[in-house]
Amino acid sequence: MIQITGPGTLWLTALLFFIAIFGRYVLFSLGFWWLFKVSMKEQFAHRAVQTRPRKPGQDRREIGWSLLTSLIFTAIAIGVILAYQAGYTKIYTDLSAYPLPWYPASIVLVMFIHETYYYWLHRWMHKPGVYRWVHKTHHDSITTSPWTSFSFHPIESTLQAIVIPILTFVLPLHISAVGLLLLIMTVSSAINHLNTEIYPRDFNRHWLGRWLIGATHHSLHHAQFRFNYGLYFTFWDKWMNTESPDFHKLFAQKTGDKKEKRANS
Repeated sequence: MIQITGPGTLWLTALLFFIAIFGRYVLFSLGFWWLFKVSMKEQFAHRAVQTRPRKPGQDRREIGWSLLTSLIFTAIAIGVILAYQAGYTKIYTDLSAYPLPWYPASIVLVMFIHETYYYWLHRWMHKPGVYRWVHKTHHDSITTSPWTSFSFHPIESTLQAIVIPILTFVLPLHISAVGLLLLIMTVSSAINHLNTEIYPRDFNRHWLGRWLIGATHHSLHHAQFRFNYGLYFTFWDKWMNTESPDFHKLFAQKTGDKKEKRANS
C-alpha cells in the first residue's frame, strides 16, 4: 500500500490514482470499441442492440462526465488510503493473515452486497423527484457505448463509489481483492454498455449466463427505464419481477437463436 507522508506524496498519489482510474476507463472503452466496432464489425453487426443513432457529441459529453467521475473516485481512494494508514480500515496485505478460502469468499460477499446496494439505489434514483437531479445524466445516453460506463452526475458517481470503500471498514479485504473488485466493476460496466451482445447464443438460458448482465439486458434499461436495474447480476430483477419481458426475445434476435425467436413470437 502506498504511504502518504506529506503534501507532496499526497498530490503525487492522487495524480497516479487519477491516471490509473481514468486510464483504465479509457483503455477498456477503447479496447471494447475496437474489438466489437472495428475488428469484429462484420461478425457482430447483427448483434447491435440499438439501431437509433447516438446523439451528436455524445462521446465527448460522456468522456467529460467520466473525467469528473474519475476525479471523484480518486478523491475517495485517497480517503481510503489515509484511513488505512491511520489504522481505521480492515484492509490487509499479508495473505496468511486470514484463512485462504476467505479471499474468494470475500470477493463473492462484496459483490453480493454491492449488487444489493446498487439495485435498490438504482430504483431510488428512478423516482421522479430524484431522477432529474441524480440519474438523468446517465440516461441521456439512450444508445450506449463503452464510453457511457463512467458517465454519471457527480452525485451519482459519489453514491456509486462509496459502497466498496465503506466495506473496507467492516470486512477484512486483501489489497489485491480490492483491486480485483474494481477491475471487475470496470470490465462489467464496459460490457454492459457496449451496445453489442458479446455473449453466445443461449447464454441467457445457461446455468451461469442467466444470472449475468450483458449489453442486451442493460440496453433495455436505457430504452425502457422501468426494468433491469441490476449491476452485475440479474437475481434481484428476477426476485423483484423487474426484469424486462422483452429480454429473452431480444437476446435471441441479437444472437441468432431462431428456435427461441419462434418460441417468443
